[in-house]
Amino acid sequence: MSPASAPAPLPSLGIVGFGAFGRLAARHLAGFFRVLAYDPEPVVRSEPGVVLTDLAGAAACPVVILAVPVGRLRETVEAVAPHLRPGALVLDVGSVKMEPARIMAEGLPPCVDVVATHPLFGPHSARNGIAGLKIAVCPLRGRSSRRAAAFLRRALGLDVILTTPEAHDREAALAQGLTHLIARVLVRMEPLPDRITTRSFDLIREAIGLVRHDAPEVFDAITRTNPYAAEVRRSFFALATALDAELGNTELGNPWPAPDPALTEPIGSWRVPVSFSTSRHFSRTGQP
Repeated sequence: MSPASAPAPLPSLGIVGFGAFGRLAARHLAGFFRVLAYDPEPVVRSEPGVVLTDLAGAAACPVVILAVPVGRLRETVEAVAPHLRPGALVLDVGSVKMEPARIMAEGLPPCVDVVATHPLFGPHSARNGIAGLKIAVCPLRGRSSRRAAAFLRRALGLDVILTTPEAHDREAALAQGLTHLIARVLVRMEPLPDRITTRSFDLIREAIGLVRHDAPEVFDAITRTNPYAAEVRRSFFALATALDAELGNTELGNPWPAPDPALTEPIGSWRVPVSFSTSRHFSRTGQP
């Protein structure tokens, strides 16, 4: 092959933070970029087509992805800022957007473009590929956001949602925060039934499986850093408490008396009746 017909070299892309999501991003970006990755951990597992480098090497690329927990974003921004090139595009991948957007706007030099993103998936939910999955994109500074959104949509096949950091956090507080909250509660109720189940319950268990292995930093960011999460959480528990009171109010026609502790036995973390009085609770047809 003559030099004139040689393919153009791939542009470089740096990933700062090479944990589970950084590696996932690298696997899908390696065909479009020369990926350079940095992680502060001394021993980091690489991925095919990825070059492990130092912080300066990853931060000097034309495109830089900050794939670190939201709680470590400020120190990461301070560390990469001196190494960024003018005109570079810097993106984060945090689960909340208002706080990361503020940190990047304040800490990154004005000569770089900044886009806040939230891939609405993780390594587990993307195990069969990322085409069709959602990503929220919040343009913050510069003209690169439209080009970045087009790449995510056309090259990676993602469903791109253009939004603002505030709008993102308002919706994510319910859609994501409540999912993780319910999953955390149900995990503490395990073991859950796996034999006598309904399709709806199977879907709940599937949802739990999608988030149960997320890093603790993800849950913390979703439930604490999102400024709207506390309001959603209080509303949910208030409504659940009201429903519990309604279900326990015999004046509303509840026919089920509280079980006698002497007539119950432990099943896991629960106590269930040893037997039922069919004359009280069931008709001859077996219907309540």
